[in-house]
This record gives sequence, C-alpha cells and structure tokens, in this order.
Amino acid sequence: MASGVVESVAVIGGSIAGCAAAVVLHRAGARRVVVHERATAELADRGVGVAVHTERCAELLAAGLVDEAVPWEPMRVRHWYVRDGSEALGRVVGVQPFPFRAYGWGHLWRALRARVPREVEFRTGSTVRGIAAGADGVVVRGADDEERYAAVVGADGHASLVRDHLHPGLTPHSAGYPAWRGACPEDRLRGLADWADGVCAYVVFDGGHLVVYRIPDGRGGRLVNWVLYATVPGTATTSRTLDAAHRARLDEITGELLPPFWGELIRRTGPDAVFLQRLYDVTAPRYASGRLLLLGDAATVARPHTGAGAVKALQDVAVLKSSLAGGADWASAAAAYDAARAPVGQAMTALGRRLGHGLVEATPDWHTQDAAALDAWWEGLAGQGGFGGRGLAR
Repeated sequence: MASGVVESVAVIGGSIAGCAAAVVLHRAGARRVVVHERATAELADRGVGVAVHTERCAELLAAGLVDEAVPWEPMRVRHWYVRDGSEALGRVVGVQPFPFRAYGWGHLWRALRARVPREVEFRTGSTVRGIAAGADGVVVRGADDEERYAAVVGADGHASLVRDHLHPGLTPHSAGYPAWRGACPEDRLRGLADWADGVCAYVVFDGGHLVVYRIPDGRGGRLVNWVLYATVPGTATTSRTLDAAHRARLDEITGELLPPFWGELIRRTGPDAVFLQRLYDVTAPRYASGRLLLLGDAATVARPHTGAGAVKALQDVAVLKSSLAGGADWASAAAAYDAARAPVGQAMTALGRRLGHGLVEATPDWHTQDAAALDAWWEGLAGQGGFGGRGLAR
C-alpha cells in the first residue's frame, strides 16, 4: 500500500493484537496511529502461559511479530495422565509429539509494546464509549471528547464494541463451563515427583481435563502454568474471582479426580493466584467492512482447547500486513484480509467446540483407554487440522 493512503487509524485495544497492529499500520504508511487501551495498569503483569506451535512460531518470526529474544520453554511431547491409585503423576495413557514453545503472555506483550514506534500515540486509561462509521471516516467517542479517523481497527477482545457495530446482535455464546487458571513457582513443587522437562501434561478425568506446562518467570526461574476445564453443574459466573461453588468444585477435582502431584500443584499455587476464565464461542462473518476491521478476539473467540488464541491474533496481523502491502488502498487491503481470515475464524471456533465436547462435555472412559485408542480418538477430534493454529498458507 502506498505510503500515506490511510491518513489516520485508531486501534481500539492495546493487547497483543493491538500492539502488533499498531506496528504494522505505522510501517504501512499510516500517518497517524492512535492506540486506545482502557486499562491503566501494565498489561505485562498478566502471568498466564501461551503455547505456540513451532511451525506457527517460525511463520510469526519471519513476519517480525515474535521476537527471538523473548524467553520461552521448549515442549517436545505430550503425556496423557489418568489417576491410578497412589501414582504421583498418574498412569500414562499415551504419548504424542508436541512441538510447541511455551511463553509467558506478559513477555510476548512487553516485546510487542517495545516495538510500537514513538510516533504512535499509545493512550492508557482511554475507554471508547462508541463509534460512528460513515463513508468519509469513523468518529470515535471517548468519555469526554470525540475524534475522527480514516479507519478503525478493533482489537478490543471478546466483548468488542467494534464487532458490535459491524455485526449488531452478534454476541458471544457461553461454552457452558469455565476454566480455572494459575501459575505456580516451580520451586514450590521440588521433590514431589519426577515430571520431565519438555513434557506438556494433559491430565484427564470424567468431565474435564488439566493442561500443564512450564513457562519462564522472567527472573531466570520457571513457573508451572496450568489451566483446568470442567463443568460446574447449575452454576454460571462472569467474575474472575472464585465463588463458593467454583472453589468447591476445584477442591473436589484436586482431591478426588487428579493424581496426587497435579492436585498438589493446584493447592500450592495458592488461592490468590487462581482465577476463572469464562469461555465463549463467537466469530464474525466478516472481519472487515467499510472503514472497520477486526483482529484477534474481537474477530473470533475460540475455546482455548485449540492451543491457538494468541497465535491466531498474531496471524491476523501478519495477514493484515501482507494485505496492506499488496492493496492499492484501504478498501482493497481490507477486502483481501477479510477473505483470508474470516474462514479461518469459522474453522477455529468449530475446532474449539469439537475439542470441548470431547475433552469436557462427553469424555471417554479414560481408564479403559490405551495408546492406540487415544490416538484414534484424538485424530477424530483434531484430524481436520488447526490444533495449534492453521498455517498462514492455508
């Protein structure tokens, strides 16, 4: 795209997708880029883990959207564990290749934030109250004023205001079960069991599963990052804080359904470091229309079972970058971006629902599974591709 074709762009949201989009838009020649981030605290404090498939990572490194200097932990294999008597880790049901890198979300964000040029205006504590799109631009309304931009990029998450404007009435659908998340300093677990380096653990039980892997802590040590999915009968919440029902369900799972080591991992994480994540399914039929464009969770929210949330957000930006480079103007670039990414969003939400059904809502009898049965079961769920993210060429 010729330098200066887009006079001004507002990026709503300053998370991973928003920072990456700001970098790409500035380099594509937008004369003014303003990021509106409603949070006032540093986003890098978010301590959850992000798993990135090595093939997807290579694509993102080549696109300049992941920095090789960001610390990461290698994963090589996935062990599927089930509770079996007093075995600390449990019985290994099967072992599968698992070529992923494990990052800390905050480390990825900090590296992208550092790449945002000084010419880009990054406003924290900037809450967007509404937008009004017309043929000649988009008005962005804040708490006290309004500004006009040539285009708006929505990187404002699962409850996206930009998506609401582009697709009125399209709302995220609850998955019907939550995720509990936490990260425990590795040294708290010393001496409990021999859980080998490079192993991602899938700890399975009737009605849910636990995913565990190590991530860097940013200080030379490691955290054990975990996310647990399970139903909580008759209860729903929108809070990140555990209420009595979700605390009781977590205690039941750690005490009765998980092998001893994995239950102890959750207990030693500490209650103040555990939070709830509500899960949704939603994907925009169009990722761009007129002067509005969607990225990341604003465009598609797939259940985290796909192992591709942050990857897909960065892939969206990578395709936006190539679309801007090949487009004669904003309209043609946005159309090319939409054509490439909207089908991927549909495929990823479908994959998330399939994986959620098999891993949470209708789990097999794990105690009768062997390695061959596990491989066949997994192939039935994920064999169409997309786990860890779909390749950019697809």
